Amino acid sequence: MTEFIKGMDVSTLLEEEACGARYFDNGVEGDALEILKKYGTNYVRLRLWNDPYDEQGRPYGAGTNDLEKTIILSKRAKSLGMGVLLDLHYSDFWADPGKQFVPKAWRDYSVKELENAVYEYTLHVMRSLKDADAFPTMVQIGNEITNGLLWPTGKKPNFDAIAMYVNAGIRGVREVDKDVEIMIHLDEGSNNPMYIEWFDNFIKRGGDFQIIGMSYYPFWHGTFDELSYNMKDMAERYGKKIAIAEVSTGFSMDDYRIYEVPEDIPEDEKETWLKTNLTGKATRDALVAKLKYPMTKQGQCDFMQDIMERIREVPNAIGFFYWEPAWIPVPGCGWATEASLKYIEAEGLIGNEWANQALFDYEGNVLPALKTIADF
Repeated sequence: MTEFIKGMDVSTLLEEEACGARYFDNGVEGDALEILKKYGTNYVRLRLWNDPYDEQGRPYGAGTNDLEKTIILSKRAKSLGMGVLLDLHYSDFWADPGKQFVPKAWRDYSVKELENAVYEYTLHVMRSLKDADAFPTMVQIGNEITNGLLWPTGKKPNFDAIAMYVNAGIRGVREVDKDVEIMIHLDEGSNNPMYIEWFDNFIKRGGDFQIIGMSYYPFWHGTFDELSYNMKDMAERYGKKIAIAEVSTGFSMDDYRIYEVPEDIPEDEKETWLKTNLTGKATRDALVAKLKYPMTKQGQCDFMQDIMERIREVPNAIGFFYWEPAWIPVPGCGWATEASLKYIEAEGLIGNEWANQALFDYEGNVLPALKTIADF
């Protein structure tokens, strides 16, 4: 029987460490990956952005996950005996159902030029990882491509272009390794009709993949029962393995912003700095109201126990990847920088909105949910 995947997306970890993050287990400081392994983690997920720097070389933040950093983290995980899921975004920054920006180097490409660029880029990445002894155990083609990728040409409902781009990425992987498992990842894991529409259209257009990946966030998505139904239906309908590629919930509603204030900011200027630079609480009251489990330490434990049990009930389900368990609040490691906001044509604040959903508390101490995961 295949080992149940207890995976963690640790894509911000190098940036966290560079910004001074420290991690503790029962008061003893340690390496975050080693602590996670102690609590049952057997896989990591690593996102890869094509070129997460602006034209002046300024980093985009949120891990600034270029190929060099991916190689470093992959080798660290593999040295601990962990599997590695490579998450190819095909963008220079965040890609999700609300944004799929074409990499800067590919702007103004035609559809055929984009198809070739995806293939060549994927081939380069896979060869580079192989040469560095950092080759992944599993590869994800695109990130939350519910509404397509490489917009506008690859935007849903243009499934011809979507399939063309995804299949080009698959070919790039297969050129280097014919056996590594490939995942296709959508969000909103509770939305069965959407999954049926998407995979019916994609499978008609070919596609060599083995795993359907789902995101499930209880404050954005549907109920546990809807998630369970969709996992079972996808496994039976398409004969694919199922993974929860992203999942998390909060352990607190306490404000964490003060932890992100740089030490050189005077006391009487901290509040102004916070309002200017950080976003405050991650989850608003309207979203929290729909949660089955409260945002407490025990609620986080109960949520993870429930999710793992539901995954295990699906014969073809292989496990989960908790999203950013080590992204704790430290100055300098937020979700974006001024450079990246310009790339995604957005205005906003640049703090860490995720800290209350980590598996370490704001000071970097192991939370009880990690033991729940270890004991499962």
